[in-house]
Amino acid sequence: KKNKISERHRHRWEVNPDYIEKLKKSGLIFSGVSPDRRLMEITELSKSVHPFFLGAQFHPELQSSPIDSHPLFFEFMKTAIKK
Repeated sequence: KKNKISERHRHRWEVNPDYIEKLKKSGLIFSGVSPDRRLMEITELSKSVHPFFLGAQFHPELQSSPIDSHPLFFEFMKTAIKK
């Protein structure tokens, strides 16, 4: 695990702060946040709930090529192959 990851992204959407605690209590894990900790950038569900559930505000496709995929895509494919 890394403490800090920098990814290319551009978006106009965000998680409404009024719902963050309720979403956490429902099982969502906010595993990536902005440096000021105000924006939820990456969300996941536990592997006990779903084998691969990850939502990201960044664009991993912009840092991928057919022979050098982004780690997110690589892990998704590994999980899919196991199933």
